[in-house]
Amino acid sequence: MNMTLDGFCDHTAMIADDEIHEHYNELLRNAGTLIYGRTTYQLMESYWPGVVKNPTGNKSEDDFAVLIDNLSKIVFSRTLKNVEWKNSRVATRPLEEEISAIRQQPGKDILIGSPSLIVAAMNLNLVDEYQFQVHPAIIGSGLRLFKNINDRINLKLLKTKTFTSGAITLYYEPVYSESRI
Repeated sequence: MNMTLDGFCDHTAMIADDEIHEHYNELLRNAGTLIYGRTTYQLMESYWPGVVKNPTGNKSEDDFAVLIDNLSKIVFSRTLKNVEWKNSRVATRPLEEEISAIRQQPGKDILIGSPSLIVAAMNLNLVDEYQFQVHPAIIGSGLRLFKNINDRINLKLLKTKTFTSGAITLYYEPVYSESRI
């Protein structure tokens, strides 16, 4: 999840340079399924399929478009009945059931790319690893990632990755207490 130093999720405040696109390309190469809420899905769908059809000429961005286009995408929405983007479908089961069904199949990583669904997965103890890319910006307002968390979640730092732009990716695994499982 991309976020500012003060904890807001706002893609317009992020630095989308080649190095960061290549980082996300590697993440997508290891993914099998993307899970989105309606808002994030529609934001992504409104841009990336167009880049597949009309490449920008920027290799890392064009590669990202192809990678995300080819991945399986599940959209959670109360209002969307169908979706148009290649390899996409509207979820028919609750989040916990959808993730459980995917986990039972052989495959690659499941990525959740919408703040509200990340929080829902956190509250259901469904997250195996967190990857927060923190950008060197303080914007003061917007959509907070960590709202509506039911219980405290302790995290163990696994590694970090620093980018020349000043962004840093923090990799954590949750350390659940017995009372949360």
